[in-house]
Amino acid sequence: MSERPYVICADDDRDILALVALRLERSGFDVATAKDGEEALALARARRPVVVVLDVMMPRLDGVELVKTLRADRELGDVKIILLSARAQDTDVARGLAAGADDYLVKPFKYTELAEEIERLTS
Repeated sequence: MSERPYVICADDDRDILALVALRLERSGFDVATAKDGEEALALARARRPVVVVLDVMMPRLDGVELVKTLRADRELGDVKIILLSARAQDTDVARGLAAGADDYLVKPFKYTELAEEIERLTS
């Protein structure tokens, strides 16, 4: 039996975080959750994820800054990163992708779309 892919989800909205984690667990992922960017970074350093799913607007360390931090980290620089945000302007999406995110999904999003994107990035 193979190990389930480890995913970290970070969002300061508890309801969204709980729903995303539940849906991804049901899709076969091992999910850890964080309420802010600093907590997500600590989780990633403790156990390397295959994918990090980040809200853009979070306290202490926002999603875009966390993307930059992860990309600069020798051990975590190639981890796949998906940004989730209600910020849907082209400039917001471009900023997230320019920071190094692999994808940018706009809230509200379909959970199947997120699971499919994770599958695509990890296959």
